[in-house]
Amino acid sequence: MSPWNRWDLHPSVITGLALLGGLYVYLGGLKSPRRQVASFFGALVVLFLALNGPLHNLSDTYLFSAHMAQHLLLTLVFPPLLLYGTPAHVIRPLLRPRWVMAIARVVTRPLAAATIFTVPIVIWHVPALYEVALRHHNLHIAQHLVFLMTAVIMWWPVLSPVPELPRAQHLVQMLYLFLLGIPMSVTGALITLSDSVLYPFYAAAPRVGGLSPLDDQQIGGLLMWVLGGLMLWIVMTVIWFRYSVWDARGDAEREVPLEAYSNDQ
Repeated sequence: MSPWNRWDLHPSVITGLALLGGLYVYLGGLKSPRRQVASFFGALVVLFLALNGPLHNLSDTYLFSAHMAQHLLLTLVFPPLLLYGTPAHVIRPLLRPRWVMAIARVVTRPLAAATIFTVPIVIWHVPALYEVALRHHNLHIAQHLVFLMTAVIMWWPVLSPVPELPRAQHLVQMLYLFLLGIPMSVTGALITLSDSVLYPFYAAAPRVGGLSPLDDQQIGGLLMWVLGGLMLWIVMTVIWFRYSVWDARGDAEREVPLEAYSNDQ
């Protein structure tokens, strides 16, 4: 079996998953509706698969395209599953300190959330910084943590579980996601259309699947450009249909799950 096929488990990832799952259970997350519990543990599974085993091995040592797929899972799949699966009564104890709520009210506004997410994504894909992260494991861990934290903040205006930090109006959500996709698409397009290999680390990596370094880079760029954009468009489509139904019923545009309005603060 070739090295990239091994199921290596990373202690830091397993510890993080255990802490996250344990906190959810401790704060009463298992009392939530089944769909929310399933979504939360689905988020943990996505994180486990992204940061352990073949995908992690391929992204760390062999393929830029695998690294890009990993980043899409960390930023566009894990956070919405996490937020949808986390009920208000789990979030509220974490927001109880005044300073935490004060910061949260600022960073979860659409403009701030978009900036907090977009700037690190673009900066980390500058070839020199990307290379440094690949060659220094601790910095690579920090990169992933930044992606995870900023992506959760980015999704908050769309999937906030608490009315104290409300979701944006539906039309604002759609505009927000559309504008968010532009920097990601531009970065992906620049990577895809480059006629030279931007990341020497992958140029020198062992080849997998017969892909040349440039072909691998172009696939990775297309994943960011096309697949990442498509995922955001799918969410925008869901929001549009939800908006159409709620508008017809006259419901509040910033609707959050009804149980969030209980007084269990």
